[in-house]
Amino acid sequence: MRAASVSDYRELARRRLPKIFFEYIDGGSYAEVTLKRNVADLEAIALRQRVMCDMSSLDMSVTTLGQTLSMPVALAPVGMAGMYARRGEVQAARAAKAAGVPFCLSAMGVCDAGEVTAGAGTPPWYQLYMLKDRGYMRELLARVKAVGCPVLVFTVDLPMPGARYRDVRSGFTGSSGISGTLNTAWDGLTHPQWMWDVWTNGRPHTLGSVAGAVSGKHGRVTDFLSWVARNFDRSVTWKDMDWVRETWDGPIVIKGVLDAEDARSAVKAGAQGLVVSNHGGRQLDGVKSSISALPRIADAVGSDLEVYMDGGVRSGLDVLKAMSLGAKACLIGRAWAYALGAGGEAQVAKMLGTLKSELAVAMVLTGCANLRDAGRNLLDTHD
Repeated sequence: MRAASVSDYRELARRRLPKIFFEYIDGGSYAEVTLKRNVADLEAIALRQRVMCDMSSLDMSVTTLGQTLSMPVALAPVGMAGMYARRGEVQAARAAKAAGVPFCLSAMGVCDAGEVTAGAGTPPWYQLYMLKDRGYMRELLARVKAVGCPVLVFTVDLPMPGARYRDVRSGFTGSSGISGTLNTAWDGLTHPQWMWDVWTNGRPHTLGSVAGAVSGKHGRVTDFLSWVARNFDRSVTWKDMDWVRETWDGPIVIKGVLDAEDARSAVKAGAQGLVVSNHGGRQLDGVKSSISALPRIADAVGSDLEVYMDGGVRSGLDVLKAMSLGAKACLIGRAWAYALGAGGEAQVAKMLGTLKSELAVAMVLTGCANLRDAGRNLLDTHD
């Protein structure tokens, strides 16, 4: 099967990965209502087709937080990518660098910031979760700064893990007993390509950045969610941004904002950017889609900080829709995770190339030669 779209990469990943890891990528929380809304609400937006416009020159680049991106896309933090392909975070970061877009390393990644920097030739953006142990956090941020990570993406919408039913059914979380353990082992053995690439040659299987803090057997990925529940700090408020700013002297992006009041709080707290996000529909089910929350938040903060969006972005068309409603760029998560699971760095690179080609088509057929001109004028709001 040759992949032509993100849905194709999803199918290839489903075939190649053991069920517990595919379901972890693919699933949302509760009944997955918000997960579906993220995609459906983007699909429902109509672009305004224009013709006879001079489209001989296109500028898809954007500049944000001191970086020039070849297109308004960044690879969002995705946990445990090193279980989808051998040292998966490194492979994805290399593809992102070649495409001219940022890669954000998940705090729950298998590879740490040093390995990604060495393997990709450039430091990633880094995701921060607030832990109870501030001493360990200070040490962690010092390590991240030492390798040159330019941007801190402070993710605030996971004070505790959402209720992800697929992970329970697959055996990824909870006690599954002997039969569950045997089923999981059989699942791995019946995916020999993955077994050779990841299980045999992709070790160590630890949460690289926080392995030293994870209780259990040296931070192995199977300790992930239980450790999160015990160690993520649920008492965090906007006042804690003072500590983050004192500890980190670079740009700070707040990820996980859906409410305009929270967006204004991010401005007051000194953030340089925010990501309109519902964590891919993996936390509080039933909330609005990211794209439906975007316009109000963009209007609320104006030019006070950079506004990004993630959730449901599956094509270059979606990227242009988000730009039209106020996003500076889109963070994509499942799209690159599916591609990585489908075939590593080469497939991530191909997916990013497709995304850029789709964006070019959308720009030409809406008469938008330069993304600086993208606005609500590109949307067809009339019946």
